[in-house]
Amino acid sequence: MPGPSFNDDDAPAGGLVAKGQPGDNAAPLSITEISNILKRTVEDRFGFVRLRGELSGVKRAASGHLYCSLKDEGAVIDGVMWRGGVQRLGFVPEDGIEVVATGKLTTYPGRSKYQIVIEAMEVAGEGALLALLEKTRRRLEAEGLFAAERKRRLPFLPRIIGVVTSPTGAVIRDILHRLADRFPSQVLVWPVLVQGQGAAEQVANALAGFAALPEGGPIPRPDLLIVARGGGSIEDLWSFNEEIVVRAIAGSPIPVISAVGHETDTTLADYAADHRAPTPTAAAEIAVPVLRDLAATLDEFGLRQRKCALRPVQLGRERLEARLARMPKPEALATQPAQRLDDLGERLRRGLADRAAQAKDRLQGDSARLSAPLLRARVDRARDRLATVRLLPTLLTRPLAEGRERLGSISRLAEHLHPERPLQRGYVMVLDAQGAAVTDAAHARKEASLSLKFRDGTLDVVPAGSPRPPRSKPASSPGEQPKLL
Repeated sequence: MPGPSFNDDDAPAGGLVAKGQPGDNAAPLSITEISNILKRTVEDRFGFVRLRGELSGVKRAASGHLYCSLKDEGAVIDGVMWRGGVQRLGFVPEDGIEVVATGKLTTYPGRSKYQIVIEAMEVAGEGALLALLEKTRRRLEAEGLFAAERKRRLPFLPRIIGVVTSPTGAVIRDILHRLADRFPSQVLVWPVLVQGQGAAEQVANALAGFAALPEGGPIPRPDLLIVARGGGSIEDLWSFNEEIVVRAIAGSPIPVISAVGHETDTTLADYAADHRAPTPTAAAEIAVPVLRDLAATLDEFGLRQRKCALRPVQLGRERLEARLARMPKPEALATQPAQRLDDLGERLRRGLADRAAQAKDRLQGDSARLSAPLLRARVDRARDRLATVRLLPTLLTRPLAEGRERLGSISRLAEHLHPERPLQRGYVMVLDAQGAAVTDAAHARKEASLSLKFRDGTLDVVPAGSPRPPRSKPASSPGEQPKLL
């Protein structure tokens, strides 16, 4: 099809300087003017729009504003969200999340671009929300926040239990009721929002607040924390999937039990907690034991202890009874000795009777030999032997001579062994102050003065420089002998 034709009259007038055309009442517009016109036109026409797309190039400025792009298979549009709207977001925007953004279209004259000013942003459907949840889970798991080695053992009997939950819901009543039934304990409740805007920040602040309580302060520090919430949809439980809550639970110095939702509900808080409870009531059951069961266990331990203490006595009694059963009766033990005693008694009686009979027989025989004629004959024979014995003088002088000779030998030996005998041969005796003989050097060193006894006198030994008056006394004659009595 041929295109439109123009006459020479319709062509714009050419020239070096711009000139107005006849009948033209439109003045030329500036760039700013046309940009403002376009801005008003776009904002008036698209003052409220909802766009669905995938986030891309998400950036958070230092001012708190959020810049991003929304894209689908065929187009891309820039977006901006001011700081107030960002603070109201229920999730953390990330690249790859499919969202539904609500706002108005406008233009940015500085770059000749149009963009959407986002007032609200939501995840586009539950599938996209689950995809965001899985992405966050993998990222936090890679950091080690869910590692099994980070899990701590729960205290067996916590004195104080801290509960982070809503103070008006049924959850706190269920927990308190269950604790009262099982093991009454002191409970500190930190009231927080459990869903909606600001819930995640309140839960994280509560965990940090419990951890900051000092030991022995006016408010006691809990030994165990329970983060609890009732069941709900994934949007209701989303606060417990927030990264700020997960990091607060993982970084808590106090062991944490996560009891969020029902048994089938799973949040990232469950992965980070030291223990997961399927329900808030189950969290109370995990936190404390049953008092009655504990008392029964203590009673059983006491019974076992008593049995263990009495077991040696019982075993000893059983062994004693077994040994007594194997031992013979006392009557049986005395039977043989009694029989032997009777036998020996009978033998003794017969023996005494026999010996008496034999003695009687010997006495009768001796009496026959002790007749008067026999005695007189024996006396006569003794008198005859005595008459034949002579008392010679040598019988008395010989023992005296032998004794005198032995005494002389002893006297000569005593003279030879006299202690002063060596003085005659030039030897000297060393005496101490008491006149006792000094026989070793150690004894001599202890004495202040010594005396030297020679053959013809005694000489005192004194220290150098001291006067040494001569003192001599005659020695006893070596030939002088003690008198024998």
